[in-house]
Amino acid sequence: MLSRVAVVNRGEAAMRLIHAVHELNARSGRTVETVALHTEGERTAMFVREADHAVNLGPASARPYLDHAVLERALVACGADAVWVGWGFVAEDAAFADLVERLGITFIGPTGEAMRRLGDKIGAKLLAEEAGVPVAAWSDGPVRDLAEATEHARRIGYPLMLKAAAGGGGRGIRVLTSDADLAAVFDRTKEEARRAFGSDVVFLERLVTGARHIEVQLIADGQGGVWPLGVRDCSVQRRNQKLIEESSSPVLDAEQARLVKDAAARLALAVGYRGAGTAEFLYQPAERTFAFLEVNTRLQVEHPVTELVTDSDLVALQLSIAEGGRLTGPVPEETGHAVEARLNAEDPDRDFAPAPGRIALLRLPAGPGVRVDIGVTEDDVIPSDFDSMIAKIIAYAPTREQALARLERALTDTTVVVEGGTTNKAFLLELLGRPEIRDGGADTGWIDRQRTVGALGTHRHAGVAVVTAAIDAYESAERIERLRFLTTAHGGRPEARHEVGRTFDLKLRGAAHRVEIAQLAPGLYRVTLDGRTVDATIERLGAYVGRLGIAGRSYRVVTASHGTEHQVEIDGSVHRVTQDEGGVVRSPAPALVVSLPHAPGDEVAAGEPIAVLESMKMETVLHAPFAGLVREVLVAANDQVNAGQPLLRVEPAADAGADAGADAGAGAIPGAEAGSLALRLELPGAL
Repeated sequence: MLSRVAVVNRGEAAMRLIHAVHELNARSGRTVETVALHTEGERTAMFVREADHAVNLGPASARPYLDHAVLERALVACGADAVWVGWGFVAEDAAFADLVERLGITFIGPTGEAMRRLGDKIGAKLLAEEAGVPVAAWSDGPVRDLAEATEHARRIGYPLMLKAAAGGGGRGIRVLTSDADLAAVFDRTKEEARRAFGSDVVFLERLVTGARHIEVQLIADGQGGVWPLGVRDCSVQRRNQKLIEESSSPVLDAEQARLVKDAAARLALAVGYRGAGTAEFLYQPAERTFAFLEVNTRLQVEHPVTELVTDSDLVALQLSIAEGGRLTGPVPEETGHAVEARLNAEDPDRDFAPAPGRIALLRLPAGPGVRVDIGVTEDDVIPSDFDSMIAKIIAYAPTREQALARLERALTDTTVVVEGGTTNKAFLLELLGRPEIRDGGADTGWIDRQRTVGALGTHRHAGVAVVTAAIDAYESAERIERLRFLTTAHGGRPEARHEVGRTFDLKLRGAAHRVEIAQLAPGLYRVTLDGRTVDATIERLGAYVGRLGIAGRSYRVVTASHGTEHQVEIDGSVHRVTQDEGGVVRSPAPALVVSLPHAPGDEVAAGEPIAVLESMKMETVLHAPFAGLVREVLVAANDQVNAGQPLLRVEPAADAGADAGADAGAGAIPGAEAGSLALRLELPGAL
């Protein structure tokens, strides 16, 4: 019987275990305790506050969640008799599972041996081939160096994927179309895998295009009982990172679902699997064929959709199996439909660069069929050291159509303000409104193809967002002027420089807009945007929330200003509006400077890479806002920088022209050349 469970994880994953233990105690009358292992900067995090005990592992920069020696000392010190790892970090680390067992502690999951055979992406492919499960063409093992990788690539044929054997969560994967691509990213992918997962082993696999990502949720008791609980469709991905998941799959009929479940169960039985796991497949609807992808020997981030359609609790089952429990009775049937969206602290307008910071405002949805899994609260900080997850918003309903509508409503009702950062909320709502998502036709490459041609970038209420940002900029300038007056008056020489009206050069998605604004009365402004004039009223309903009125129409607005940047949400559509700074390139998030390829005096072309940053275990490339000359480089490689910190300044070339309106500091905007984004914003009721 378990009595003290240590959680080798953080955030939302750790809270999932803590909630399950609390429910176990309430149901059984037992007192099972939880221990949160945390980094120095997470002393006050939600999962640390909610756990019964806590152990400080040290600074996040030392990557303690991956350090076996640090974890061993913590487990011994806290007196844990069981370990739960969730997903990420050491969740698929066979050596760590062995370590836990050597310490006489129960590992809530598969044995190290089963993990080696199934969890290693290379070993799992070999096992699948032995079990007669179809596998896409691959390198038949790890590739040790570029020469070997090139040889296999030419044999298999492009396009290919270079993948980390220990990877997960969409990381450690590169898509290749040529030998040149392979040479450019081979060493960097190995190094990224080593930093993120503790192993630099990589392999090659044919890229199956036009496929659906199908996965089977497994739970096994290690005593011959295996439940293939349900089939999920996780095809809505961006660069192999899942964004929307659902159960069941809209493209499989009952017979196909049975076949893929049986194949997954055979793999689990072949190794005497114990605990939760997921078998992943690529399915090609036109040929109605499956190709085995990998087995994740852990719980998946998207497990809630399976729990909702099967009325099960996978973490409770994990705990029961760890205590020797068996799976009895029939496999739970799937009923209804569930859809999950991942709400992340990342900026779609900066090519999804991480955008962490303090959560200044958090309002979560409620209502029938809505579930929210979250690991943060208001005033918590989303750190730059880990992934960008804020919450998972999940909707359940009797039909797929109802579930999608419920999820859209729940996301609209979700309000998050991240100081210095932003979220992908508007992008998720844009996805849910697309017919390819509504009819279930999106494959794994659909989002990336759309982004390549400049689609999936919302301009809804863009003009209203610029007006709102102008009002915020005006009020900020007025506050500064009042403070200056009071400060100088205190010294006996009051200075008043009040201007009647102000002018701002604002940029939205690379397009520059001249805005003139004057206050006519409290809460009433006259705004001229690109030569068109409107009268706007603003009613402040809180520090960040308000109601804007233009031409008789009311908009719900959420605004947050950080220096010269304004995050503006208009009826669910989020826009980042910045004030022109003349070529200053700033860090979009707290990050480590990986490289700065240019020195002062270098010429750069529009869109050319000028800085590489690492934040939340992901690399972000910043691009030149326009063609010009690098005048100043303000940081150095390996510097740790804050969100909004200036990195370098680019002076536009004499013939840059309209290109100078591009957004400094932004990542590449797919499908759009620098300077091509000028547009006439919709402005209701223009005078």
